[in-house]
Parts: sequence; C-alpha cells; structure tokens
Amino acid sequence: MNKLFDLSGKRGLVVGIANEHSIATGCAQAFRGSGARLCATYLNDKALPFVQPTTDALGVEWVTPCDVRIPGQTEALFRRIGEEWGGLDFLLHSIAFAPRDDLHGRVVDCSADGFAMAMDVSCHSFLEMARHAEPLMPDGGCLLTVTFYGSERVVENYNLMGPVKAALESATRYVAAELGPKGIRAHAISPGPIATRAASGIDRFDEMLESAAKRVPERHLVETRDVGALAAFLVSDAARHITGTVIPVDSGQHLMA
Repeated sequence: MNKLFDLSGKRGLVVGIANEHSIATGCAQAFRGSGARLCATYLNDKALPFVQPTTDALGVEWVTPCDVRIPGQTEALFRRIGEEWGGLDFLLHSIAFAPRDDLHGRVVDCSADGFAMAMDVSCHSFLEMARHAEPLMPDGGCLLTVTFYGSERVVENYNLMGPVKAALESATRYVAAELGPKGIRAHAISPGPIATRAASGIDRFDEMLESAAKRVPERHLVETRDVGALAAFLVSDAARHITGTVIPVDSGQHLMA
C-alpha cells in the first residue's frame, strides 16, 4: 500500500476493532500503510478470535483487553502503553453501545440506566482516554473519535444514539480547547452509513443504507478505507494546526435535507 501520509515513528492506539470490516480496521490499515506503529484493544475473550486475525494481518504490535465498563481496564491499557512505548502520538476511539431495548425504542422512552450506559461507553470513555493519553503526549498528539450525522439531524431508527453522538461531538470540542495548549488536537470523524457489525444493531439499518445510497450526491456510500484516509491525514503533521472539528466523510450526505 502506498503511503497516504508519513506517519513513520508515530505510535497509535486503536480502540474498536471488532473484525476486518470495522471502521477502526479501515483506519488501522491507513495508519499502518503510512508507517505508524500500532497497538489495539479487544472487548473480551469472546471477541478476541474475531479481532486477533485482523490485528495480526495488520502487524499490530500488541493487543490487550479493554472493556470501558469494567473499572480499571482503561487505566491498565494506558499503563501498558507507558511501559511498552513510553509515550503515545495518537489514538482512535471507535466504540459505541446502547442497550437494545433503549436503542430500538423512542428516545423519550429510554431508561435512565440505558441512557447512562450509552453515554458512558460512547462518550465519557473518550474523555477518560483523553485524560490518560495527556501525560503520554508531552510533545503533542491527536485524539480521534467517530460520530454520525444523526447527532444534528433526526435520522429514523438512530434513536438514542443521536443525543449521545451530539454529546460526543461537544466533548471533542472541549477536549480540543483544553488540551490545545499542550499541542494535543482532537477531532470527530463523521462517516456516512457503513455496513459494520456495530451498525447492524440499529433497527432497519439495511433500509438506511439503501436510502442513503440513493440520496447522497455521489450516489454511492463511503467505505472504511475512506474513513481511514481522513484519519491518517488528521494524525499526520500535515494537519498539525487543525483541531476541534467534526469532519464528514459521507459522499455529501450531510448536504441533503
């Protein structure tokens, strides 16, 4: 693979690889293809057989478990990064979750516990990772997360994840402002609908894909490699003075009413 950008020597953490079709995988491919060193996480022992073949194929240096719902696992992840590498140059946060009943119901009907869990896994975990990454980035770095335009428009069946992603985008702006003086940048990448395992949990997602493909100006949907190309640019030195953005990579979907 030709280098998109020169990431030689940069050390990156990728959180969210579930299988070869994940958005996080597309980003990891772009990072590695541009020369970065990578470590990655997997959710639990049940997920590892799906994650390991992908990370092995990518040349990820090491993988470690991280379920952000379990106290201590995020801390252990960043402690290992400090021990293994002594620092970190970028991270990609590409995880989200909401309980099925809360995700498939009306937003006004969601439970307090379901809302709290969705916010904790999908939004607060990014803030927690930013906090732990900060001391590992004395010379600056880049923090990426993944959002969706259902944060600003009502998208049928996206439901609870709309308000949660809106919170994530706002959190990204505050991270960029607070860590900017230390040279740490933050962005939220907003892909159009992509057929991934995570997205399959959204009710009638296949219909969303079909409808989007007909309506976007380019008349075709983006792929994970398109998201990866943007991610590689954002963590590269070419984007060293860009921060606090929510950037769509969606074939123009964000333009349409």
